Amino acid sequence: MTAYRVEVTRDGKWWMVAIPEVDGLTQARRLEEAPLMARDYIAVSLDVPIEEVDVAVAVIDVDGINILDAITKLEAERAEAEAARDQVAEDTRRLAQTLAGKKIPVRDIGAILGVSHQRAHQLVG
Repeated sequence: MTAYRVEVTRDGKWWMVAIPEVDGLTQARRLEEAPLMARDYIAVSLDVPIEEVDVAVAVIDVDGINILDAITKLEAERAEAEAARDQVAEDTRRLAQTLAGKKIPVRDIGAILGVSHQRAHQLVG
């Protein structure tokens, strides 16, 4: 199965679907229709069964907003947030274990950390 890169941009009420590898352009009313429209265009243009055509859709531009840059930024921010969440979880676990080592009751550890005593018990364990 051959995969084709498809570049989608917004033009008024339509999504313009460019297929550079076959020098093709089609359109879709809804973004979710873009892959099928592209596959159909490619299949007809190359006279191959549509089942043999695969596409990778990249939304490039929406009214002057570079979507690829925006998505790249969001993915980086998500990765940073996930790393921060993991660090907070590790720091919380360490503090719970340190407090337990000082013979602080699990219910009090929960109160200190702002979690239930059941969660504090999990962190200590």
